[in-house]
Amino acid sequence: MSQTPDDNQQRRLLLRILDDAFDKKAWHGPNLLGSIRRVPTTLAVRRPGRGRHNIAEITVHCAYWKYAIRRRIRGDKRGSFTLKGSNWFDLPSRLTDTAWRSYVALLREEHAALRETLATTPRRALVKAFGSEPKFLEQTYGIAMHDTYHAGQIQTLKAILKRSTPSH
Repeated sequence: MSQTPDDNQQRRLLLRILDDAFDKKAWHGPNLLGSIRRVPTTLAVRRPGRGRHNIAEITVHCAYWKYAIRRRIRGDKRGSFTLKGSNWFDLPSRLTDTAWRSYVALLREEHAALRETLATTPRRALVKAFGSEPKFLEQTYGIAMHDTYHAGQIQTLKAILKRSTPSH
């Protein structure tokens, strides 16, 4: 199936939206990757309150949903994510710097894999994976909005956590 100029233009726009929310300079402020840049491990694992998610958990959660969208498009087997579980993961309360860096690397890898899948999968297969054109478009820009939402959440958490004293 050859793509029309409109298909190519729409795909470029979707990829740009995805990248703006993740790692490109955008008008809305910090993107997801920018929000975790230079976050020390000690801050990444601190919680703003009992039962609240920390920055490390949000980072892995975002990686997971990029994986979930890509898995759906490619038809990959469920449960093939790097970590056991889904959506929100129980991470250790004490992380090493290496573990924190590995979570950030996982987020980068999942973004790159999703982006590559969206850029190279024939449009017909993209639409088929979601059941309809509207659902495909909703899921694709939805993952970008998900990144933007969590970038803002992380920025807020950083401000709160830097003002408060660590709880022991």
